Amino acid sequence: MTDAVKGPASYFPSIEKKYGRPIAEWKELISSSPLVKHMELVNWLKSEHGLGHGHANALVAHTLAEQADK
Repeated sequence: MTDAVKGPASYFPSIEKKYGRPIAEWKELISSSPLVKHMELVNWLKSEHGLGHGHANALVAHTLAEQADK
């Protein structure tokens, strides 16, 4: 039996469906942004790309966590 996806990644299917872009594209946008602070990136995704707060927060949290693991 497969474990359910938890944490920020649990939002990914609905993000792709609602905004029509793959998660890899969103992560690339976040990574290429000159902004580095979590809430700066969240607010940027909300204002420039029309994401809701929860979706923007999930993308930023996941992307920054991956970068920290590198």
